[in-house]
Amino acid sequence: MARPRILVVDDEKKTVESIRRYLEHGGFDVVVAYNGAQALEEARAAPVDLVILDLMLPRVDGLEVCRRLRESSEVPIIMVTAKTTEADRLAGLELGADDYVTKPFSPRELVARVRTVLRRVPPAARTRDAALRSDALVLDPVRHETTLDGRPIDLTPREFELLRAFMAAPGRAFSRQALGEAAFGAGFEALDRTLDAHIVNLRRKIEADPATPRRIVTVFGVGYRFEATSDAS
Repeated sequence: MARPRILVVDDEKKTVESIRRYLEHGGFDVVVAYNGAQALEEARAAPVDLVILDLMLPRVDGLEVCRRLRESSEVPIIMVTAKTTEADRLAGLELGADDYVTKPFSPRELVARVRTVLRRVPPAARTRDAALRSDALVLDPVRHETTLDGRPIDLTPREFELLRAFMAAPGRAFSRQALGEAAFGAGFEALDRTLDAHIVNLRRKIEADPATPRRIVTVFGVGYRFEATSDAS
């Protein structure tokens, strides 16, 4: 079983090394970043299971890093801060942090917090950023890229989310409403023909013959289903 991968972000190198030692001793793999820009690059480069994120960072501060991560990821985040006011703590939590630790802290306590958050966060949320594959079709949520036979496909944001919903549940028959909610959120209220138009455009980009689709097939009276078959191309 793969060891959980933790991204540690702090501009204090001694702090980073201390956290790294305790995490590695606790059975985790660790990748580090010393500023906000580097943290975002590391998070995009490969999926991580949890981020330990210092609030006060050079270049891009921790709150901005948290905000940007939450735009495309549900990875658990533990915010680390030397600030102790309620407003400072709430700022991170409201942006989507899962927990916070106030400096100075015990590395053993931080490792315990990591274990607790990983137990609490559903595995589906932690793996949301894993690349999805179906034969020659690959969707990478971290890089927000899709390729077919190794060639990039230019998808709109809505098409990307539709394809992600399909590829995450191959074989599932989606109603139009369920597919819209899975791809765009619970507030989805678009007309059927709006969703159908997105499907038509998506088929044009990923089907060998859009007139006879073999990946995104129509389920009459229900909606659509994604067929993850090796002969879909």
